[in-house]
Amino acid sequence: MKEYKVVNWKMGLSKNNERLEDELNKYARQGWQVIHIGENHTRIVLERDKNK
Repeated sequence: MKEYKVVNWKMGLSKNNERLEDELNKYARQGWQVIHIGENHTRIVLERDKNK
């Protein structure tokens, strides 16, 4: 079974790409995978197996 997480990303004025990369890597270490990034990177949908 899968579980999903929706992350609302707030873009900042500086180092936005680095902050986004750090955030995605944090979720990846928890077993999450990105399955969708909305327009302008404002909404990101993550998926992982629920039995982890």
